[in-house]
Order: sequence, then structure tokens, then C-alpha cells
Amino acid sequence: MNYYFTGILILMLTALAFCATPAYPRNEYLNDGTNTCSTGSFDVSVEQRNSDYNYRHNSPSSNYDNFSDDQSIRFTWRKYLGSACTKEFREIQTENVQLKQQLELMKMCGKVNNNPTIARNPNFALLVSKCSGIIIPENKKPEGSHWDDLKDQYKKDNPDIKLMGDKIIE
Repeated sequence: MNYYFTGILILMLTALAFCATPAYPRNEYLNDGTNTCSTGSFDVSVEQRNSDYNYRHNSPSSNYDNFSDDQSIRFTWRKYLGSACTKEFREIQTENVQLKQQLELMKMCGKVNNNPTIARNPNFALLVSKCSGIIIPENKKPEGSHWDDLKDQYKKDNPDIKLMGDKIIE
């Protein structure tokens, strides 16, 4: 039997297994959603048809030939009846895009303002102008953990329990 196809399939699946990367979750709080907002369209088209008909096959004595050239210009207007593109929808989409931009700037402006070389680079002039005057404090994690604080409080509230480390012994 010929197992070439099976061998190629196994090699492709092996290559896929080694080349694939994990899928990481994304925060979709302000996803692009539907960026299409169309209530209708207007189209213009030009068409030209050339047709040649030879009628000599009906009778050998016939010498009638029909040559015709058709040219047309077409204007088409479409109105979408079920469109969700209302004034309110457009305002919400505009607001979402602005919020998305501001959230991204909040993430990046701390790095931009702390790096003086970006301010001198003309390629980043727009980014520097958007981040000027924005002060983002360093993201510092609080000391300890809330879980450890809850466990310590439980131990204080229940002094008669027997513990071995953090585990309760009956």
C-alpha cells in the first residue's frame, strides 16, 4: 500500500504542533464591534457590448449580417431598509473610539514621558503632543496579600483551632 499521503499528513500535523503558539485572552472591553455604518450606496457603471450575428447558416443565399454595439451608463442607488446606522449609534461608536484611544494613551504616556529620546524624535511628535502634561504614577503593588490578611484575621478570631502551618487539624 502507498502511505505517502498519511506520511505527509503526519508531518504536517507535527509541524503544526511545533509551530503553533498558545492563544492568549484579550480584553474586549471596547472592541471594534461593527465599524460599518451604511445607510445606502450609490454606484456608477459603464458597460459596452459588441455582438456579431451571422444569419447565413439559415440559407446560403442570405447575406444578412447583424452587427450591434450597445453602450450604457448605469446609475444605481441602494437604500438599506434595516440599517442600524442611527445618530445615536454613530455617537456611541465615536465615543468608544475616543475612550479606546484615551485608555491606550494612559497605558503608554508614562513610558513616553519618562523617555526623553522620544520627545526629540520627529516621528513621535503626535504621540508626545498627546502625552504632554499627563502624569501617570508608577503602578505599585500593595505589600502583602489580602488572602494572607484574611487568614491571619481568622486565626485571631478562632484561637482554639489547631493548626499545622496554615492547615486546620481536626
